[in-house]
Amino acid sequence: MQCRSQCGACCIAPSINHPYYGMPNGKPANVACIHLAHEDMSCKIWNSPHYPKTCKNFAAEAAFCGETRAQALDIIAALEISTQSH
Repeated sequence: MQCRSQCGACCIAPSINHPYYGMPNGKPANVACIHLAHEDMSCKIWNSPHYPKTCKNFAAEAAFCGETRAQALDIIAALEISTQSH
């Protein structure tokens, strides 16, 4: 599946719990990554050496992305909550 244009859900909903380029403390869930280009919701460091391993390991698929950006945000946020340590 190709990433949906103007989405960026995977750059907002999940947390990244390790330091990466420009974000020495990682990224909390439901906060946009500083590398998300707000004009088109694309990643400004995609395919660069700075692109985080966490992001490289994520593959767009219907189970995560749903049929709309809103669905993707909801699905990924629910996955984030379900995988948090209690």
